[in-house]
Amino acid sequence: MSANATGLPGRTPAGRKRFWKQVQLVPHDGGFAVHLDGRSVRLPGKTVLCVPSRALAEALVAEWQAAGQTAEGYFTPDDLPLTGIAGSMLERIPQARDGVVQSLLAYANSDLICYRDGAGGKLAQQQATLWDPWLAWLDKTYGATFRTTLGVMPICQSDQALQALGAVMESMTDAQLAVLGVAVPALGSLVLGLALLGGAPVEELVACATVDERQQMAVWGQDTEVTDRIARMQMELETAARFEALMHQA
Repeated sequence: MSANATGLPGRTPAGRKRFWKQVQLVPHDGGFAVHLDGRSVRLPGKTVLCVPSRALAEALVAEWQAAGQTAEGYFTPDDLPLTGIAGSMLERIPQARDGVVQSLLAYANSDLICYRDGAGGKLAQQQATLWDPWLAWLDKTYGATFRTTLGVMPICQSDQALQALGAVMESMTDAQLAVLGVAVPALGSLVLGLALLGGAPVEELVACATVDERQQMAVWGQDTEVTDRIARMQMELETAARFEALMHQA
């Protein structure tokens, strides 16, 4: 019987009970699989958790080794973020690749950095300073010119821009789409998600995605709910960037 990456036994409101003692990296079908007490970890669709990069596999092993190492012995999916991205790469995206591309492309029409403050004050200036260079980068890199607007009334990007970015994502690897699947929703921006794949620093992208919130806190003071959300965004993007980097290592 194989260990299931999401349907593990002993589930409680606090998470799932750790049931293994040893985690191993095992060569498998030209890649590297994760084993728990000699049994392969399998994804919900029964796919073996096996990746082509040894560096990534070692990180997955470390992730599983650390999971559940608490006094209570429980863990949650939040303790296995790299495994979650690997699962998307190995199972979800190959089964629904066109749908994944279209769901990511849909962010173009609601992209955070295309909706600007209409008051014309300090916030609008900060938005222009932080966001305009990324729109210029998008145009130069992918030949996609995005429209911007003031306020929150919906706008639609041009067919040319959507077709250009659609073609780019269709040519991406499953690993790249899995990284975008984390980055784009976290940032609320397809442009910034593509920038992460292009090697942009996580801290810079988080600053771009949270300019509105940080401006509000500068006026009204710290809000722990907002700072917690920003911290989680940072963590998710760091994990996505790490996954992308590890995939390119031997």
